[in-house]
Amino acid sequence: MTVKYTEDHEWVLIEGENATVGITDYAQNALGDIVFVELPEAGREVEQGEDCAVVESVKAASEVYAPITGEIIEGNEALEDDPALVNSSPEGDGWFFKMTIGDAAQLDGLMDEAGYKDFCEGLD
Repeated sequence: MTVKYTEDHEWVLIEGENATVGITDYAQNALGDIVFVELPEAGREVEQGEDCAVVESVKAASEVYAPITGEIIEGNEALEDDPALVNSSPEGDGWFFKMTIGDAAQLDGLMDEAGYKDFCEGLD
């Protein structure tokens, strides 16, 4: 399993033909306490960079973007009852949605873990 990252602070766990998407620890920390999550519907086709979910915290609301083109397979319904999972396990149980990988070549444009850490250090 490979994990890639976007400049918008999404992580992508690649599992065969599908990917699991969430926001990074850096992003949840910047947002603060998450109070609401709006998930995309299964079956929705999304293009890379398209906003497809919303996360709201006590500080702000933010979009979650599709890191690649594909079809939404499922949303993490546990977040509807417990949006704080994004804070407690942003890169685990706090995932947002699963999707198909419509264009595997797009994954090459995403950062690996080392590249993402360097990117974040440049933001601080």
